[in-house]
Amino acid sequence: MSRAEQPSRRSVLAAAVAAAVAGSAGPAAADTPDATGREAEADPVRTVDNRAWTSYADWCAGTFKGTRAVAGTRPGVVIGTPAGTVDYTDPHTGKTAAWEYATWTSPVHRLAVPATEAIASWNARTPAGTWLQIELTGTYSDGTTTPWYVMGRWASGDQDIKRTSVDDQTDDKSTVWTDTFAIDDPATGLRLVSYRLRLTLHRKPGTTATPTVWRAGAMGSDVPDRFTVPASTPGPAKELVVPRYSQEIHSGQYPEYDNGGEAWCSPTSSQMIIEYWGRKPTAQQLAWVDPAYADPQVCHAARFTYDFQYGGCGNWPFNAAYAATYQDFQGVVTRLGSLTDLEALIAAGIPAITSQSFLKTELTGAGYGTSGHLMTVIGFTADGDVIANDPFSATNEAVRRVYLRREFENIWLRTKRYNASGKVVSGTGGVCYLYFPARPTAAQLAALTAVGVR
Repeated sequence: MSRAEQPSRRSVLAAAVAAAVAGSAGPAAADTPDATGREAEADPVRTVDNRAWTSYADWCAGTFKGTRAVAGTRPGVVIGTPAGTVDYTDPHTGKTAAWEYATWTSPVHRLAVPATEAIASWNARTPAGTWLQIELTGTYSDGTTTPWYVMGRWASGDQDIKRTSVDDQTDDKSTVWTDTFAIDDPATGLRLVSYRLRLTLHRKPGTTATPTVWRAGAMGSDVPDRFTVPASTPGPAKELVVPRYSQEIHSGQYPEYDNGGEAWCSPTSSQMIIEYWGRKPTAQQLAWVDPAYADPQVCHAARFTYDFQYGGCGNWPFNAAYAATYQDFQGVVTRLGSLTDLEALIAAGIPAITSQSFLKTELTGAGYGTSGHLMTVIGFTADGDVIANDPFSATNEAVRRVYLRREFENIWLRTKRYNASGKVVSGTGGVCYLYFPARPTAAQLAALTAVGVR
C-alpha cells in the first residue's frame, strides 16, 4: 500500500504485542513472494543520505538565537543568553510552565538522495530543569516547502516534561508518523530535496542550567517498495560477546510503560548494546526499581525511552538519544542496504539493533510472528547466518538465536509484506540503531563511514 495508507507506528507496534505469539496463519505459499530469492525482483537501487552536525565548525555554521557553540573534546551547542520566555503546556500532565528558550538552526542540507522519508537523531544532555525540541523543515521537489515539523520534545528524565512525539502533523503532502517524516504518496514522484533542523533549548527561568547537544542530524531515504531483496554473499564469521536480556521476564512490570516488559523489545535491545560498550546505569539511578526485579537496568531503559504520546518504548530516535546519555557515547537511527553492511560493522566490533516484521512461517526458529520487533545482531556464522540476541525469549539464556541469512535479510530489508490476514502492509526497509563511542577507533570509524554514518 502507499505511504499515505500506512498507519502510524504507534498502531503498528501496539499490535505487535498481540501478534507476537500469533502469526502462524497467513496467505497460501503461492500468494506470497518467494523468500528464497530465486524469484526475487530485479535489484533495486537503495538510497540513503545521512547528515549530522557534530564538530565545532558544524555548530558554528548554523544560526544562533540565544545559543552558542562550545569547543572541546566533544563540541556542542548550549544556551548562551536566552532569546526569550515561552509558556509550554504539557499535554500529558496539563501543567503549564514558563521556560527560557534559545535556538540553533542548521544550514540547509541538500539531500544527495531526494527522500520519501526522514528520521532525525540527536545526542544530548538535559540536566534537571531543562529539555529540548527538535524540528525539521524542508523543500519539496516541486519547489514548495514543508511546515516546521516537530520531530520530538525530549528530556533524558521525566520530571520536568513528559518526552513526547507530536501527532496530527501534516500539510497534505507529507505527514509525521511518530518519529518519521514521510511523503504521503511517493508514487506521484514528490520528494524531499533539502532540509534544515532547528533545536530549541529550554530551561527554567532564572537558572543557569542548559541542555548540551553534541549531535543533531537526520537520515533521508528513498527505498523502493519491494517484497523481496537480492541475496548478499556471506562474509567472514564473527560473533561479538553482547549481554543477553529477555524482555519477557519483565512481563507485567511497570505497566505504565506500555503494559510492561511484553512490549519492551526496543529498550531491552538498547540496554544490551549499551552494556556491551561498558556503560551501565548507577545504583543510584536504579534505586527506583523494585529490588525484587531481575535486570533492573531494563526497567530503567523502558522508563527513559518511553514516549508519552506514542504510548510505548519503540520511538526510534528516543532510544538512540537514551543510549547517548551514557558517558562519551553516540546513537543514531539509519538504514542499511544489506547484511554485507552489518558484517562490516560486526567486523569492527559494532553490533546493531534491527527492526523487522514477519509471519511466524517467515523466520525459522523464531517461534512467533510480529507486526514490529527489535533485536540485536551480534554476529554471523561460518555459513553466513545471522546470530541475534532476540529479546522475545523466555529467559536470558534463550536470547541468543541463529536465524537463516536469507530469511533474516528479506524480512529486515523489504518495504512490503503480507500480514497474517493476507493484507499488504509495510516493512521497515533496513532500519537500525547504531550505538558507538564518541571517539571511535580508526577501524570503527572506517566501518561507520562505509555505511554512511559519521
